[in-house]
Amino acid sequence: MIALPRSVLRYRSALLALGLLLPAALLLAAGIGAYYIPPWEIPRVLLEKADQAYAVLVSIRFPRVVLAAAVGALLALSGAVLQGLFRNPLADPGLIGVTSGAGLGAAIFIILIPGAGALQVFALPLMAFVGGLLTTLLVWRLASSGGRVQVLTLLLAGIALNAAAGALIGLLISRATDEQLRSLTFWTLGGYGGATWTTLLAMAPTGLVALWGLLRLGRPLNALVLGEREAFHLGVNLEPFKRQAVALSALAVGTAVAAAGGVGFIGLVAPHLFRLLAGPDHRYLLPGATLLGASLSVLADLVARTAVAPAELPVGVVTSLLGAPFFIWLLLRHKREVAR
Repeated sequence: MIALPRSVLRYRSALLALGLLLPAALLLAAGIGAYYIPPWEIPRVLLEKADQAYAVLVSIRFPRVVLAAAVGALLALSGAVLQGLFRNPLADPGLIGVTSGAGLGAAIFIILIPGAGALQVFALPLMAFVGGLLTTLLVWRLASSGGRVQVLTLLLAGIALNAAAGALIGLLISRATDEQLRSLTFWTLGGYGGATWTTLLAMAPTGLVALWGLLRLGRPLNALVLGEREAFHLGVNLEPFKRQAVALSALAVGTAVAAAGGVGFIGLVAPHLFRLLAGPDHRYLLPGATLLGASLSVLADLVARTAVAPAELPVGVVTSLLGAPFFIWLLLRHKREVAR
């Protein structure tokens, strides 16, 4: 029997641990709340289908925790791909303007296309996708010079586009009705409180396509780490690959934003935590970040629901409170590495 290299064992052990963490987080989040259900009792409740606990689980808790996991997985996976594509550890769907662009697309739909009715559930992710895609392409164009992406220009372009999108959303707010204003507030703060099975059904087509496509990019991203010329000689068709990565990342972020609003920093934090846990190989990093992002999102929602009960914090506030210090640490670490 051939022994596996230590690095492969480390990656596989990390994936196994994260594969066990996610269902544990889902059960914990499904059980804890205003109506407490012991997590170990959940299988019995589902089998008996007889009491109030079953209705709470099926109608309220399960849609919410599944939505939280799906949004976290999409944001973390798109963040990992964008970091590999830009070859910049600070790249993030929120920091480079993709999230705000997707939110602007959704806000335009809410304000300018009133009375969409049932179509809103399915058209909203499409509008968010278009907004995220256009923002990503613009950031890419502004940050590219001589075939290379300039890190400083990338971050500055993201800051500028975030500000522009925020200003346009502010203009939309000025003409919004009370109902539309509540919806826009949801976008800016982020949350899973409106989760239903219909919401999950609406995001399933675009979300599954994005997950399937992005998870297949591990090998070309590994080649791209060596440089574009080396990746080309290793058989990566660069321009189609870049377009595919950008479009699928925008699709993932657009779907997540359309379903949950502005949940920040998961796309930055989850990939880095997996690198610290196991390593940078994208063949393992992409599924690892997906599992870790899903778990972090579910646990952040659990904190949001219970920290100030009976009130509820926006999930975006919780992830930002946790993610902002982590981002500052990354900046300091990157600064020390550059100084060397």
